[in-house]
Amino acid sequence: MSIPTIAEAARLIAARKLSPVELTKACLDRIRALNDTLHAFVLPTEERALADAKAAEAAIMKSGPSGPMHGIPIGLKDIVDTAGIPTTCQSAILQDNVPTTDATCAAKLAAAGTVLMGKLTTHEFADGGPSFDLPKPPAVNPWNPAHFTAGSSSGTGSAVAAGMILCGIGTDTGGSIRGPAALCGIAGIKPTYGVVSRAGVAPAAFSLDHIGPMAWTAEDCALMLQVLAGHDPADPASATRPIPNYSALIGVPLAGVKVGVIRHFHEQDYKVAAATQRGIDEAVTLLRDLGALVTDVRLSPLQDWHACGSLISITERAAAYEEWARTRLGDFSERVRRRLMMGALVSGVDYVQAVRRRRELRAELRAAMAGLDVVITAGAAGEAPKLDAIPPWDLFAKPSLTMPFNVSGYPAIAVCSGFGPAGLPVSMQIAGKPFQEAKVFQVADAFEKATDYRSQRPALVA
Repeated sequence: MSIPTIAEAARLIAARKLSPVELTKACLDRIRALNDTLHAFVLPTEERALADAKAAEAAIMKSGPSGPMHGIPIGLKDIVDTAGIPTTCQSAILQDNVPTTDATCAAKLAAAGTVLMGKLTTHEFADGGPSFDLPKPPAVNPWNPAHFTAGSSSGTGSAVAAGMILCGIGTDTGGSIRGPAALCGIAGIKPTYGVVSRAGVAPAAFSLDHIGPMAWTAEDCALMLQVLAGHDPADPASATRPIPNYSALIGVPLAGVKVGVIRHFHEQDYKVAAATQRGIDEAVTLLRDLGALVTDVRLSPLQDWHACGSLISITERAAAYEEWARTRLGDFSERVRRRLMMGALVSGVDYVQAVRRRRELRAELRAAMAGLDVVITAGAAGEAPKLDAIPPWDLFAKPSLTMPFNVSGYPAIAVCSGFGPAGLPVSMQIAGKPFQEAKVFQVADAFEKATDYRSQRPALVA
């Protein structure tokens, strides 16, 4: 069976031309064939998947689908609590952890009739990978298994690109949705801070953490976000705004849409690979051809955004895991152990100064986007590096192209914008104003449908 998108599968399921059970079995076959190579799943849940698929099929045959996610195979990052199913956070510390309740995002997806295929590989507590001193090996890139997926939603990126699932949950503190989406050639959105509840999901850095969809297309991300969004009293940062129709602008022409290019981020502050630059240049030309009005935007240097976000991140992570860092430090992987120790050494003065700088940067972005709908920059610097080429202090080696939108809390999606000389994907990032995800999806979807990048899957899948 070829791998459908969520939108395609939903139409076929509604027309009773595709069986959720057969779709699930096809995904299970792919997991059995590829997971020993890709390590995308830390725990496949075959029995649960078949039970979910049969229940979905019975309900659909009786009353029709409850929505486009009904009967769709999904995966959950292994920092998302699942009742009766281990949630290990890829850590030796939680190998025996079996939650009694679902995280809010998991419960919402289950209520929408999705099919849970299993728990997806992550970096330990969504931090510091790839690590080879953990209970399970790191996920690898299906475009070339010798290469990295980025993190920390590594298994989700790999599994979606490989067609093991149609979509999955990612979490994003400094780029952990958009990084794997970029390197694995899929779409992944970090929604506005507070749109998706984080209740029941292991924390990283509380003021930077986001939950969001990862799927093959921007349109699919919109369909998944429709299920995930909404206020949750269990998350104190949860937004209380009404849930819009995230697919409302899918297919609407881009005539008059105002796009800003943060050119200096990827041309000067962190000069990206030629293939990435070419992808952005061609995207700008294409968006103009589709009717968008494109201008350049200038912000503070990328290094300022990265320094601010990184200091907040390592400090809040150290606070989140302070007790285990004091009592079980040796049970963490070496990468996470080093980061926790560094975070514990940040002074209160430095943390407060970073928070103050964050307010300034946020105000700057708000002013720069006052007359714009979206801004674009690179999603990642280039093609995925080899697994053994990631430095231990990768957090500080280069400024992050994704961190500005964690610092600001603005929605941002990574989409495939071409391929590099090694045949691996490159990516661009489209960011919007707070709670304007529908506009981000409009631009991303128009770009995807005007190019042929969504027709190409990794060779091992094909």
